[in-house]
Amino acid sequence: MLQSADAARDPVSDPLVAASTRQRQHTIAREATIRGKGLLLGEEAVVTFVPAPPDHGIAFERTDLPVPVRIPALVTNVTPRARRTTLKSGEATIETVEHCMSALAGLRIDNVLIRIHGPELPCGDGSAWPFVDALLDAGIVEQDAVRRVFRLEEPIVVEENGAMLAALPHGSEAGSDGMQVMFDLDYGPNATRIRRQVHAFAFENGSYVEEIARARTYSLKEEAQALWDRGLCRHLTPSEILVIGEEGPIDNAYRYDNEPVRHKVLDMLGDLYLVGCEVQCRLVAHRSGHALNRRMGLRIVEQMRARDRRIALLHGRAMDVRAIQRIMPHRYPMLLVDRVVAIDEDRRAVGVKNVTINEPFFQGHYPGTPIMPGVLIVEAMAQLGGLLLSQKLERTGKIAVLLSLDNVKLRKSVTPGDQLVIEVESLRARARTGHVRCRAYVGSKVAAEAEVRFMMVDPEQE
Repeated sequence: MLQSADAARDPVSDPLVAASTRQRQHTIAREATIRGKGLLLGEEAVVTFVPAPPDHGIAFERTDLPVPVRIPALVTNVTPRARRTTLKSGEATIETVEHCMSALAGLRIDNVLIRIHGPELPCGDGSAWPFVDALLDAGIVEQDAVRRVFRLEEPIVVEENGAMLAALPHGSEAGSDGMQVMFDLDYGPNATRIRRQVHAFAFENGSYVEEIARARTYSLKEEAQALWDRGLCRHLTPSEILVIGEEGPIDNAYRYDNEPVRHKVLDMLGDLYLVGCEVQCRLVAHRSGHALNRRMGLRIVEQMRARDRRIALLHGRAMDVRAIQRIMPHRYPMLLVDRVVAIDEDRRAVGVKNVTINEPFFQGHYPGTPIMPGVLIVEAMAQLGGLLLSQKLERTGKIAVLLSLDNVKLRKSVTPGDQLVIEVESLRARARTGHVRCRAYVGSKVAAEAEVRFMMVDPEQE
């Protein structure tokens, strides 16, 4: 959540502050470690949960690589994979994080660092229970910071191949502050081994530990055989994981009459916790899986950021044009950022360019149909990106020189009278180089987006 540099968080207007300020952030009291082989890859892994300070969030760290890689547990870092949720940064990946994330969501733990020595989280029994058990044993402690949640504002529906997931805002009635899930698992009239199952779960009046945590991942016998044939899951037997044959579980038994649908709820809670906080909404799902959960998470993040920008525009005064000119060498007519309304160290920033008919480029682009040149929209995004990178002390006084542009898309014309709201997120920032992701909006519509790489140089080298 971005903040104005000179304004504290307002618990009333901030969409990421808990509805009740009595809700506090939580971490664990001491370190906890679990070991085991991953579900799909079967490689040994050691996972250590480490207490983290307020506002740290949840992050994973691969410690088995030559240089440890830390990956924040965010849906924007999820890379598509079949049958699992995978985080990725650069070439580093962390496989099958959904059961661990579900445990953290279910226990409402906000801040923890998860060090993993291996490529995939341990499978255990295929449920979230191994993680829940370790975290409960470590103890959960309250922190002196208000918990962040997001109360959904507008309905969101995503669909794919007969599956559907809808997120609906809560009404104004009492007792409707938490996340509520209604999952309809229905593989159709010909599905005899897993018949239609429906399960409802609500954080406010349900017990995650009792109702959800022990529900195991499952597969049909032929699906398990296909994974085996591909060299996956070869370390597991049906007695260790839930494999469903014609007569029911093979060498195993259900823990709940509707265990498959409960596991679907478990996965969904973990996948959606990757938005970075708990979401207050009603979720209605029909056959949703990891891919649809990921799409929903990204849509929720879009809504969070839109609300973020609106609040920043109303209250933000992080940097006016005089402050901008003290950092950047650009001057009229090439200074294309009028104001920075919010900035979060060197991680994210929101800026504004007010587009008027007096812009010199409108004289020739185009007479009678004035349109802001796309290259200047990209330039405005790059300028805010350079401004963001200049926040770190080791880069103070240096100039951000553009090295490359990737994934550039111009989606909407920008015309006189528009206010261009620019959002920049740092992907990688080092002393001499930087890589940022940029988006420019007019209202709620994306006008342009790009990834920009910079070289930070001394002024005399520019």
